[in-house]
Amino acid sequence: MKMPSRGRQWDDVKADLLGRGSDDVNWREGKTAVYVFNAGEEIAKIQKEAYTAYMSENGLGPVAFPSLAKMESDVISMALELLHGPEGSTGAMTSGGTDSITMAMKTARDYARANGHAIDSANIVLPQSAHLAFDKAGQLMDIEVRRIALKTDGSYEADVDAMEAACDPNTIMMVGSAPNFPHGIIDPIEDLALASERKNIWLHVDACVGGYFAPFARMNGVPVPPFDFEVPAVRSMSADLHKYGYAAKGASTILFRSQELYDHMPFDFACWSGAPMKTPTLAGTRPGGAISAAWAIMNYLGVDGYCRLQGEVCATRERVEQGVKALGFEILGNPVLGLIAFRHPEHNAFAIYGEMYRKGWITSATKEPPSLHLMLSPQHSKFIDAYLEDLAESVQSIAEGETEKAAPKVDVRYS
Repeated sequence: MKMPSRGRQWDDVKADLLGRGSDDVNWREGKTAVYVFNAGEEIAKIQKEAYTAYMSENGLGPVAFPSLAKMESDVISMALELLHGPEGSTGAMTSGGTDSITMAMKTARDYARANGHAIDSANIVLPQSAHLAFDKAGQLMDIEVRRIALKTDGSYEADVDAMEAACDPNTIMMVGSAPNFPHGIIDPIEDLALASERKNIWLHVDACVGGYFAPFARMNGVPVPPFDFEVPAVRSMSADLHKYGYAAKGASTILFRSQELYDHMPFDFACWSGAPMKTPTLAGTRPGGAISAAWAIMNYLGVDGYCRLQGEVCATRERVEQGVKALGFEILGNPVLGLIAFRHPEHNAFAIYGEMYRKGWITSATKEPPSLHLMLSPQHSKFIDAYLEDLAESVQSIAEGETEKAAPKVDVRYS
């Protein structure tokens, strides 16, 4: 496409713009269980209004835009209260989970350096189910990532003993997930905490998925184990607002137990011809709309609103469990939040995925073991019966040998 020599009328451009989405997944009707967190039109309207209200403002300039600085401070304060942050705990907003995880690793590395740890070749130790964002950050900073096989007891939890054994004097961080993305399982954070204390190693909890879900699920009576700053050895946490916080995309949080730890995160440079620049994260320009929308949604929903929405998600997950078990599937581990993975003992998971893809469903899948995967949103309560009906047809089709060709090569990667 070349830039038009003369500008087009907005009505024409808008029609073209919206038309570009005609082949996108129909997520508003529940056809995807990944990428989008659909809490309904009311929440979407607030996201858009709050985002556009500050879309031109820049979080890079807190002096110019004290409104954004105060809203970010409010968001962090609400997050820390929710996640048992002790007095003196702090944090910052980032653009997403990868950004939060990267900054946690950078902070742990610089903290180790500042405290006299002679690190020849830094490494982190994490379970096989931990997010690939850790590998991206490791590649950026030349930090070795040691992935350790999960327990073999069918729990799909981190193997704490094996992780502890994999640590050495160059290990700067241990990681647990709450929950992990592939299986929706919360790692044994308390056991990891004991191991990290024995080794005197930084413990990070990746709660990008569960940080703004698990506390409300617990309030609803779900038996969520300790996973946050309630566990004294946890030094940092990543938690995404644009997932189950239902904020507009581009909003996550990185949280630290103390200011002393946080102080190793920001970048502070004055080695050029311009004015000195200090930024809390990798980003320079920080979209004001991502901050204002997160602040607005958290205030609009409040504790009661989040409890209601997360209750709907948990109830939908339970319906999925019942439905897929009736079709002969096995649930991986014991998921208690909004993610669930399940496999069929007789039929190829990717063949079933291909059938569902042909029916218009864009979900995810896991390869260890091969299974189907759903990340559920509140609006899925309206459409999950249709999913289960199509799943039953897909299993029957595979069982009857009606689809002998291999499943299509569709991209099931996730972010």
